[in-house]
Amino acid sequence: MDDSDLKLSMEQSLANKFERQLKEEKERRQFAEAELALIKGIGQNSPEQKALQKEVQKLKKELEETRNDNKKLADQVNNQIDQLRKSGVI
Repeated sequence: MDDSDLKLSMEQSLANKFERQLKEEKERRQFAEAELALIKGIGQNSPEQKALQKEVQKLKKELEETRNDNKKLADQVNNQIDQLRKSGVI
């Protein structure tokens, strides 16, 4: 495998990884949005509403953590790519 094949393989691997992460985040966001729609349909003072509010807060926190993790991963990948460029692999 020559350098160009290695570069292409690494780029495809990174692209696949980010596509999976993006898909997971999108699914979580859609779930949270669906939960919010349910909350709006239930009375504000009902036990169900209170339980859903807690779940939504949990999901919002998880979504924010996922976004932060994705930013950190993107920075790590960019740093690795920069290192590969500096070493002449890419």
